[in-house]
Amino acid sequence: MKYLHTMVRVTNVDESLDFYCGKFGLKEVRRIENEKGRYTLIFLAAPGDESAQVELTYNWDPEVYGEGRNFGHLAYRVDDIYATCDRLMKAGVTINRPPRDGHMAFIRSPDNISIELIQAGDALPPQEPWASMPNTGKW
Repeated sequence: MKYLHTMVRVTNVDESLDFYCGKFGLKEVRRIENEKGRYTLIFLAAPGDESAQVELTYNWDPEVYGEGRNFGHLAYRVDDIYATCDRLMKAGVTINRPPRDGHMAFIRSPDNISIELIQAGDALPPQEPWASMPNTGKW
């Protein structure tokens, strides 16, 4: 058995690619446009790890998607959780659950998909401004 991908529905391709690729750092590895089915599939992967992918599904006919908290979240291991959160925050991404413990943080995509960030290896020592930063919204 081999893990292939996780699919999330998106409502705006440009906004989603700006978030996932431009701000978060994934790269597009494949795209499928299906005119008959009226949808676009965009496959993204972390640089250097194309085996685990996120599939962004854009349905051409507008639909309203509710927040599916039962979905859970996507999770990525990062080399430096503080630097990653700093870069994301400077790009305009809200850090919903800051990495107060030097180990874990949560952000959300434009379509409210929760994304967990996990520090590679041991947790980093607590550091400001993260150590005293409160949670924001849901994660």
